[in-house]
Amino acid sequence: MKGNEEHDIQKELKRYELFFKKRYKILYTVNDFIIGALFLVGSFFFFYDRLKSAGIWLFAVGSLLLLIRPTIRLIHDLHYRKHVERQFKHQSSTDDRLKE
Repeated sequence: MKGNEEHDIQKELKRYELFFKKRYKILYTVNDFIIGALFLVGSFFFFYDRLKSAGIWLFAVGSLLLLIRPTIRLIHDLHYRKHVERQFKHQSSTDDRLKE
């Protein structure tokens, strides 16, 4: 019985991990795409004196989004860890009840 429960928990964790990896991977990719677009457009703005100020702002916003990248990864890792801990607490409480 215990082996089946562990297998079920592992299966649930993999399903959960895949769901959140996809979700965060999309968020991470969209963020990267926006960063690239901001830096590309900002670079072209530097060819024209009137647009240099806007180019500086695009670089500043792009730099801010670069700081968000590790934040997205950190939130994903913390969220996943929290879920894993909950699963194992549930398993422990189930095991304790079965022993009684």
